[in-house]
Order: sequence, then C-alpha cells, then structure tokens
Amino acid sequence: MKQYLDLCHRIVNEGKWVENERTGKHCLTVINADLTYDVANGEFPLVTTRRSFWKAAIAELLGYIRGYDNAADFRKLGTKSWDANANQNAAWLANPYRKGEDDMGLVYGAVGRHFPKPDGGSVDLLRQIVDDLKKGIDNRGEIYTFYHPGIFHMGCLRPCLYSHHFSLLDGTLYLNSTQRSADVPLGLNWNMIQCYTFLALMAQITGHKAGQAYHKIVNAHIYEDQLELMRDVQLKREPLNAPKLWINPKIKSLEDLETWVTLEDFKVEGYEYHPSIQYPFTV
Repeated sequence: MKQYLDLCHRIVNEGKWVENERTGKHCLTVINADLTYDVANGEFPLVTTRRSFWKAAIAELLGYIRGYDNAADFRKLGTKSWDANANQNAAWLANPYRKGEDDMGLVYGAVGRHFPKPDGGSVDLLRQIVDDLKKGIDNRGEIYTFYHPGIFHMGCLRPCLYSHHFSLLDGTLYLNSTQRSADVPLGLNWNMIQCYTFLALMAQITGHKAGQAYHKIVNAHIYEDQLELMRDVQLKREPLNAPKLWINPKIKSLEDLETWVTLEDFKVEGYEYHPSIQYPFTV
C-alpha cells in the first residue's frame, strides 16, 4: 500500500503533462516505477484508501489464464472490465477482424495461450511454463507474454500488463511482471492484485513455495479528469491495515483453473477500506 501511495504522490508532485493520442486526454506522467509484493509472507497489495473490487480483478486474471477473447466470458467469471473496449471502442467497432458483439480479438490470454508461429500453428505459452515448473525446470525463459506487435490490428486493445516471467530458484518461485502503461487510479489497483495472485496460483499448482512478485511499470499516469479526486480525496486518507488473500488449497493444476475454479475459491480476510471513489474510466 505504501509503495502505491508513494507512486501516486510522485506523479502528482513530479509528473509531466502528456497528451495521449488514443484517448485525446492529457495525462500527468512519470517514467519507471518498481513495486514488490511479498507473496511469501502473504502481504496482499490491496488498496485501502478506497474500496477496491478485488473479485473483478481476480476474475479478469482467470480469463487471461483461460485464454478468453470474448467479454461475455469475462462477465460470466465476474467482471465487466472488457465490455467497453469490446463494444464501445470506435476503432475496434469498425475493424474488419471484429467478429461481433463482445468480441475482443487477439488480446491478452487469447494471445498467450495461442501464440502465433510464423510457420503456422501456435504455442501455448502457459502450458509450457506450467509443465516445466512442475518438473523443476527453469530455462530462464518461462515467459507468459501477450505482446505480439504483428497482431495488434486484430484486437481491441494493446496489452498494458503484457509479460509475466517466472523464475525458479532453490525451490522458490518468483515473478517479474512488466507493464508498458498504467492508469494508476484505476488499472494499477487491479494489476497489483493480479501479479500477486498469479504468482500465488502458479506456485500452488506447480508445487513450489512462492517468493516475491516484482512489478515494473514503464509509463505511470493519472488522467486529467482523475487528478482532483486523487490529489484532494484519496491522498488525504490514511491507509488501513493490509488484508490477507485466501486461495482454495484444492486448486492443484492448470486444468482446475481452466474448468471449475470460480471467485468462490478466493477470499479476502480482514479488508478494511475507505469509501469508494468513482474515478472516470477512459476507453
């Protein structure tokens, strides 16, 4: 929580204004931020200076793990996070690759679980990583990535949190996640949860101890219509005690995550929070 608030203060105090061409909005921006989540000691990075809807963040992660490419499937898991980009993005609505209502195209898990090969076919990056880690193998390239510039035109949005690199060292599993762009008041709140939970899940299903998740953000920004709420409301609040995340110990495999796991298999214990803040969302 302190790391998150320190970044927010840094953007407010040191950020530079940038006009974002895609959204047509100005963003107060800093370059490079590094956050660390101690999964080994259960330090769940859930924001307490406003209410965070952590269930939707985990539902989105499950969708990425399953390789979903349709907003309706994400809604069934428990999140509406892809409704706007799938159905209200003007450029995507006019894109000939869009297959109809709720289609997201080749984005995030749809890329990572079916990464296109130049000679035809695809590679299931996540399955390959899980199989290696269960055997105790780390080839220094256990990377689940969604970043494929050659197919950006076939999806509704380029990936922001685009790479998850797992490393196994002396029986402990670590994660280095890289994010090219972060909407700090809204998106980063979810991304922190997802990095932590992804490492915890991968350690559990591969039979290793979880270590730390290292989260690098390249471009961290606050949109112009979010700044007042961040500066004058959220940053005036005192953080509360950190909660704990419980994950159903019956989750033992990637197949479990792909089939029967729901939000009922995750619980946050001891979550105290300040009232919600309705930050504007930019499509």
